[in-house]
Amino acid sequence: MVTFIPFGEKPNRDGVLYILNYLRRNKLLEDYMIVESSNIELLADRVPRDKIYIIGEHLASYGIVKSLNPPSLLSIDAHTDLMHDYLDHASWLAYALEERIITRAAVVGAVLMIPTTERTSLWTRRVKIFPALLRSKKVGHRWKAYKNLQTSSVEDVIHEARKYLGENIYLTIDMDVLRPEYRISRFQHGELTLDDLIEILSKVKENFNILAFDIAEISERIRRSRLGKKALVEVFQLLSGG
Repeated sequence: MVTFIPFGEKPNRDGVLYILNYLRRNKLLEDYMIVESSNIELLADRVPRDKIYIIGEHLASYGIVKSLNPPSLLSIDAHTDLMHDYLDHASWLAYALEERIITRAAVVGAVLMIPTTERTSLWTRRVKIFPALLRSKKVGHRWKAYKNLQTSSVEDVIHEARKYLGENIYLTIDMDVLRPEYRISRFQHGELTLDDLIEILSKVKENFNILAFDIAEISERIRRSRLGKKALVEVFQLLSGG
């Protein structure tokens, strides 16, 4: 079964419901349910134990993992979501780590909110970051490059993530990791093409046992995006086994 969570502001809610109907029209969806909540804590109590979630605002992933309590999490995202001010779509992963809802996490494909110094305001404990582009961080008095998708192969990055996270993971894919022309999310987009994303997800499937996954940050922009709909369907089919 697929659980649809139209969580967040109206553009996110409308986007999730649009995709539900789009998948139904194209006979890509059979059993499904809709879970609604305007409160993240209430959402955690309402989320069923499912394998597939399609969600609006990425904060909903916090509610899902709070319900499922997986050991580790792998996020494919243009942002690290490691802000540490208040709980929202830009900080949910930091809070999930701080509250030990998950033990470890890794973020692949990030271009924004990447820690660069030891005094960063971003959460840095029990998480590894594999940026899309070459980025460095200051460790002591030296600068050290992150392992990244620009200078390392996808296979090397996912192998490193597997060593850190272990076999069993919850997987979350924020569709803003794709370039701007895909027009799926409302926020700044990343640097990946659909081919890049499919390659990453194929390696994730080979190396991990995916306990459950979500496809996040769907907004109503996808209604007018041919590339966006194609990307979402290909990701959905790859991970759902369709």
